[in-house]
Amino acid sequence: MAQSIQREPAFLRRKQVETRTGLSRSTIYQYIKDGVFPKPVPLGPRAVGWLESDVSEWIAGRVKIARDGGRQAA
Repeated sequence: MAQSIQREPAFLRRKQVETRTGLSRSTIYQYIKDGVFPKPVPLGPRAVGWLESDVSEWIAGRVKIARDGGRQAA
């Protein structure tokens, strides 16, 4: 019987999101404004982070779009 391993949610800071996605700071915030990138989670009064799982899902979605020849499912 396979046992699933539960991982704690991990946060990525903006620089890490930039590195993982290849996007600039301004593009990340524009995509958030446009509703096509995950919103950050407040971590404190002046700090935000993105759930690693949200960013990974966004990346996987971009790969799927690219491999489907740019066709998006309706």
